[in-house]
Formats: sequence, C-alpha cells, structure tokens
Amino acid sequence: MSQLPSRRAMLRTAATAAGAVVVGFDPIGRSWAAAATAADRADDALVGLPHLDGTLLTDDASLGAAADDFGHIVHRRPVAVLRPGSVDDVVAMVRFCNRHGLKAAPRGQGHGTSGQAQVDGGLVVETTPLARIGPVGPRSRTVTVGAGAKWSDVTRATLAHGLTPPVFTDYLELSVGGTLSVGGLGGQSHHHGAQVDNVTELQVVTGAGELVRCSPSRHRDLFEAVLAGLGQCAVIVSATLRLVKAPTTVRHYLLPYHDLGTFLADQRLLVTDGRFGYVEGQVVPDANGAFRGYVLEAVSYDAAPDDAALLAGLHHDAAGVQTEDLGYFDFLDRLAPSVAALKAAGLWDFAHPWLNLLIPGEKAATVAGGILDALTPADLGPGVVLLYPLLRERLHRPLLRAGRDPVPYLLAVLRTTPPQDTATVDRLLAANRTAFEATRAAGGTQYPVGSVPFGRADWRVHFGSAWPALAAARRRYDPRGILVPGQGIF
Repeated sequence: MSQLPSRRAMLRTAATAAGAVVVGFDPIGRSWAAAATAADRADDALVGLPHLDGTLLTDDASLGAAADDFGHIVHRRPVAVLRPGSVDDVVAMVRFCNRHGLKAAPRGQGHGTSGQAQVDGGLVVETTPLARIGPVGPRSRTVTVGAGAKWSDVTRATLAHGLTPPVFTDYLELSVGGTLSVGGLGGQSHHHGAQVDNVTELQVVTGAGELVRCSPSRHRDLFEAVLAGLGQCAVIVSATLRLVKAPTTVRHYLLPYHDLGTFLADQRLLVTDGRFGYVEGQVVPDANGAFRGYVLEAVSYDAAPDDAALLAGLHHDAAGVQTEDLGYFDFLDRLAPSVAALKAAGLWDFAHPWLNLLIPGEKAATVAGGILDALTPADLGPGVVLLYPLLRERLHRPLLRAGRDPVPYLLAVLRTTPPQDTATVDRLLAANRTAFEATRAAGGTQYPVGSVPFGRADWRVHFGSAWPALAAARRRYDPRGILVPGQGIF
C-alpha cells in the first residue's frame, strides 16, 4: 500500500522557529525553509495517488540514494521513489506521471556513471523488486526473468539445468533490465553478439502507461526501440532470454604482449577464427607508468583443451603465459573478490568518470594508442583499462551503435578518483570528451555506459541512420516525453 509521510508540517515548524531565516540545513545542504518549499512541491505533485501493492517513498534517505549512482558525479533528486509490489504498480505510476507532467526513470542496481537513471523532481522506479526468475525451459532453452533480476542470480538458476545465458558483462551484479537498456557487451560477444541480441521477448510499460509484450514478430518497432534504446520509449519489466548449453569447467589464459599492434592483431585473429569461447584484453602500465603492457585474456570452454593448438600462430611472450582451470561460474564471477576488496577499502564510493568507446578496427592502433599515451596511472586510479574486439556481424540490434568496421574494438578506461576532487573529475570528463571526438572523427562512437559529456546534437549523430525510427517510436510510445530524461537525448 502507499506510504506518504509528509514532511510539510515538520519543515515549516523548523523554518518558523528559525524566524524564517536560513540558520539550519538538512542532510543535503538545503535550508530548512527551502526544504519546506520542496516538501510543498512534493506534496502538491503527489496528489491523487493510485492504490499500490508496493510502496512510494519520499523520505530523505530514499530520495538521496536515488539522487546518486555509481558514478558519484551527477546528483538529481527525485520527488518520490517507487518500490513496486507488482508490474501493475509500474503501470499505475507511469500513468500518474503522465497525468501530472512528471518525468520518470527506472533504476536497477544504480550502476550508471553520469546520472542516466536520475530524475530531477520526478519519479524513480526501482526495478529490484521485479526479480522473479521463471521456470527454465530445457526444450525451449529460454527463461523469462524480471527486469530487476541480477545476472548472477539468473545464471545460478539456469546452471541448475545445465544451461546459461550466452553473453555476460564482466560484472555479474547488474540487473537484466539495466544491461538490456544499453546493450550488454562481453568477451563472448564475438560468438553470440550482445546481450540484447539474445532476447526473444520483452514485457514493457510504455511511456504512455501501457503494458505491452513485444518481440521480433509482435510490436517489432517497440522491441527494437527498447533494446539498447536507453529507456527512451518504455520501462522493461521482464525479458525472455535465450540460453545455451553451459560448460562445467573452463581453461583461462593470460597472454602477455609488449607491442600494441601485435596484441590487436592476435585478438582479431582469435575472434575471427572463433577458437576461444571468450576473448578480452587489458592494458597495464609498465615500470615507467606508460600504458604499454598488454594482456590478452582468452577462455576455452572445451572439456579437454589442447594448449598447443589454441595458442598456435600467436605472438605473445611465451615465458609469461598463465593458465588456470576454473569452474564455469567461478570464471564468470571472478571479479567478486576484487569488488569486495574495493568496497572494504571505501573505493567503491569514489567517482567513476568512465570512458567507453567503440573504435573501428582499422584505426584501433592509432586511436587507442593516442588515448593510452595520454593516460597516467594517477588519472586511472585503482581502475582498469579494457581493450578487445567484437564482430560487427554478430551485433543485430539497430540502436547498439558500433560503426561499420567488421571488427570494432571496445576501449574502456574505467577511471576511479576521489569524488570531492571536483577539479580532477572535471578534467577527466574533459579528457573523455577529447578522446570521444578523436574516436568519432575516425568513424567510431561511444558505448553509452560511461561519462562522456553529450548533447542532443551528439545523440542524433550517435544514432545516425537509426535516429528516425527511434524518434518515431518515442512519439508513439512516450508521446509526452516523460521517460529517462537523464540521458539527455530528447
């Protein structure tokens, strides 16, 4: 049921006691009088609420949490947070937002880096309660899951049947709805495409408040507009995912390189001949702090891999090769100990002005090399640099923009820096923009999970030939334009 603790009387009393002057502050630094005004606006905005199975939160802690994200750079405070008890709650509150002119945005694990799921003065819809994982279909090789389900939980459920989603981001504690809204790239993408390429059906709540099932054969325009559509047309509430047979163990290889061109060429060879089930790579600083060390990461899903055959024709430093046999889930979840250590050290709460680019393969050495030459260990902080190829022919969703090159490379500079050092954050954001412009000039684009300053004109260029279809879907399915303003697209 609805829960609407009004703060109006409390704040007005405090302001009156202070003589209506600014003498005290609430937890986010507003005066009591200003907070009272904001509370009035909140109460006025939330008149005539529908019945809810879940809870509508307006307390400071909930609003403050929804005004932040993993980036810890952008802060936009909503007027309320919906913790739905059912899909019907999402429908009801999106319709309410339409009637009252409020913006709205879904939020999964809050892993955005630039305020993408934040709403200034609007409604944040938590998808975490929508986490049901339906029966796994051994024959259909599909599973239907709630948008708030985490990939780690989905995988545990499907592995019980010897099945697995085919593609994973490196971090498993993200929501299904969150990654499907941006694309979902990983080391398996050269075989299976992005996560959005492995969805057979969606259930969504459109911006007009309609509950709709869509698929390649049913409301296809909506299906295509939602997958990698950055939340501009509908809120994902569930998805039916394709599954494949899961390996039980894997062999994990780390291959060191000392030359960027050789590293990129060997990666390209591996994704085009498909000998490994997983291919990624990292760039690490050398003894002088220059980012000129390269580690090719590859995984064989074969039950009895032949090392000699798998490594044939590669040009790595043979003396530095590392191999390890792991359980399949242990491999997928291999970041968990590192994440726990970052949280224990307080580094998880640092700012993350991330840079994520898709660079044409033919220009990867030049563009990535220039960006890496300008990078310092201090500017990366306790972050990582990823660099690995995809196969364009495996990427089928029109809104996942990867350029035309047959082998684009994902460059991810996952920076971490103290959030209070705003001058450094601003400088790194400016560096991100410079790196993006070099990439765009070379025919590439950004993978929109990072923190690149972007305007509406940039988004039109970003979507390119797909822009008319996205704009038409926005007009049709979110005619009042209430959804996900934090992306800054419309």
